[in-house]
Amino acid sequence: MEMTFRWFGRQFDSITLQQIRQIAGVTGVITTLYDSVPGEAWAKDAVLALKHEVEEAGLKLSGIESVNVCDAIKAGTADRDQYIDHYIKTLTVLGQADIHLVCYNFMPVFDWTRTELARVRPDGSTVMAYSQKDIDAVDVGRLFDSIQENSNGYVMPGWEPERMADTRKLFEMYREIDEEKLYQNLIYFLKAVMPVCNQYDIKMAIHPDDPAWSVFGLPRIITSKDKILRMLKEVNDVHNGVTFCTGSYGSNLDNDLVDSIHAMKGRIHFAHVRNLKFNSRDDFEEAAHYSLDGDFDMYAIMKALYDSGFDGVIRPDHGRSIWGEVSMPGYGLYDRALGASYLNGLWEAIVKSNGKERRKRN
Repeated sequence: MEMTFRWFGRQFDSITLQQIRQIAGVTGVITTLYDSVPGEAWAKDAVLALKHEVEEAGLKLSGIESVNVCDAIKAGTADRDQYIDHYIKTLTVLGQADIHLVCYNFMPVFDWTRTELARVRPDGSTVMAYSQKDIDAVDVGRLFDSIQENSNGYVMPGWEPERMADTRKLFEMYREIDEEKLYQNLIYFLKAVMPVCNQYDIKMAIHPDDPAWSVFGLPRIITSKDKILRMLKEVNDVHNGVTFCTGSYGSNLDNDLVDSIHAMKGRIHFAHVRNLKFNSRDDFEEAAHYSLDGDFDMYAIMKALYDSGFDGVIRPDHGRSIWGEVSMPGYGLYDRALGASYLNGLWEAIVKSNGKERRKRN
């Protein structure tokens, strides 16, 4: 298991690589070219410069999150092949740079949805939260304004101003796209990129929809075990896999996290591990990684990953805002560092209880 930390780059993050390097047990970062535009082909020089910066800090560039799939591909428009070709060129550049993990999603319009970025919890920390009641009552444009106003001055990935300016156009693009059409567009995309993934041993790890149900009437297809297994079976290539995000997938309480981990054995290439606290089935808030702070059994999740043979890349996911830190909501240093330490501790205990020695950090 390789513990990593998400980093948004010098221009976009409040956290430095030097700080990440000091988190015990964290050996790599998950990052991307955050100033890239979905649909464009990445330049090799930019990728190599990013990799060099990470390695100069004593860390590994363990994967890319995300190489965004543009809406032309998701909606299956007439020009999708042109954009798939750009995506293949980007994967080629990553492969040549010795980068072998790509996280992506296939969610229309919004990469994730929250109704609050700073809900106050009983301990005084603030967290991102979701309320279906609030979603049902809000205008999409107003929700975007709220996210902008409460992001502490940071640009939230997936909610970039230039992208949200085209919200109406994007909704119209998906007007005739139902779940089955969206699913078939995903399969078309995956079959097109698998040859380059095989050539360079790049593992494509699709992120679950967040939350795991339709929002604003838009189709969602990566929401349950059956739907994910269908996708894995139809493109039955080891390079076609999953980012197992406990918070996104677990947002639907019908999803059994432990059972799903075992069902997806061998195809989980990347794990986002975080905890949620539910106030009702469709009102949840993010919690500390510690099991008793939320509703997920984090030990059971980590043990299921271990028992299923997972030996891939993992990172602590969204954290609370604590100790007065001002950062991008969900992506501060302190609580995610605590989360990484907690998850590493669980993993060490599981490894040792199975009679195996832990790996030492280089």
